Amino acid sequence: MNGKTMNVASIKQRFGVIGTSLSLDRAINIAAQVAPTDLSVLILGESGTGKEVMPRIVHQFSKRKHGKYIVVNCGAIPEGTIDSELFGHMKGAFTGATESRKGYFEEADGGTIFLDEVAELPLTTQVRLLRVLETGEFMKVGSSLTQKTDVRVVAATNVDFIEAFNKSKFREDLYYRLNQVPIQMPPLRARSSDIHLLFRKFTTDFSELHRMPPLSLSPDAIEIIENYPWPGNIRQLKHITEQMSVLEHERYLNSDVVLGYLPETNRSRLPVKVQNSGDGFEESDSGRNEREILYKVLFDMKGELNDLKDLVLGLVNSSQSLTSKEQDLVNRVLKSESSSESNPSKFPLVLRDEPYQNTASPRVREVEEVAQSLSLVEVERQLIKRALEKHSNRRKDAAEELGISERTLYRKIKEYDLK
Repeated sequence: MNGKTMNVASIKQRFGVIGTSLSLDRAINIAAQVAPTDLSVLILGESGTGKEVMPRIVHQFSKRKHGKYIVVNCGAIPEGTIDSELFGHMKGAFTGATESRKGYFEEADGGTIFLDEVAELPLTTQVRLLRVLETGEFMKVGSSLTQKTDVRVVAATNVDFIEAFNKSKFREDLYYRLNQVPIQMPPLRARSSDIHLLFRKFTTDFSELHRMPPLSLSPDAIEIIENYPWPGNIRQLKHITEQMSVLEHERYLNSDVVLGYLPETNRSRLPVKVQNSGDGFEESDSGRNEREILYKVLFDMKGELNDLKDLVLGLVNSSQSLTSKEQDLVNRVLKSESSSESNPSKFPLVLRDEPYQNTASPRVREVEEVAQSLSLVEVERQLIKRALEKHSNRRKDAAEELGISERTLYRKIKEYDLK
């Protein structure tokens, strides 16, 4: 076990791999183990996870290490020329083919070829590639002569192959031929303990290149970057680190500065600063805003319900005769009126039809439980009180925010004894 650990550590040092996560160590170990064989390797993982390092490890630890190592980005080559690039062409094979040319598979004979973004290959090229993998044979574009090549193929992609199969964008038989040994590269969010190490590596490299002091992070800033999901993985972390290195004059950064460089749409996992609300609870700004919105909704609902009751009572007092359906509605409303007045704290309120799963933290759940236990009257009182405090007791502004008249607000202030 110690020998294996030392081997992985030496590979990391040799190829500049930063990180201590077990998933990363496993990927490196698989690459080193499969290298002495001639099995095809398929490297899977999201964009920006560092998939390009694994083919280099496979090549350098194989018997082909003295042969050529050629990298081909399949997604960057136009569909019309991809066959010519991979397999070569004869003079006059197409317009502009003024001379014969070797392809990558011929050039890499005896070595290793890395097909990055292999899922972007056209279906016709996939057929040619499958033949090379199975027989080692290929034909140049415009030629009827079969040639042999001895090439180790390592491929990589970030595509979901099941979806590609269903859409007929990738041949299933080619997938199984490429996938003799799969290597899964972990996303950066699964390597949270490595994020700060990578940040320090990137800021040190950048500072040495541009002769400036490296950046350092406060503890809360480190927590921010370790909890950020990094959809662009290592590439995104590197670019943001370089942005901060260039744009920030201060070399010691806190969480507020770091947050300014992280896209808003991907902050759901970040820790949130909390402030003491003065009533024994600590609420975040977003939690407090949500609570105020809830108060406003409940307040509006009560106003609408009161308007409905006034309308029904008006119908009852009028001389118009009611249908049986209308009479049934009146009876239910009047029953609700009497029950709510006799026991206002048990006013029925349904906010949603589907079951609610509370996944918030225990402290936030405690605040929500308290809010749910408040009677409608208390909710209304709290909402008015908050509006008055927000506008420094300016009743006109508070009434405008609450959506009621100043006269109604004045009556509610007296009713709830709000000074």
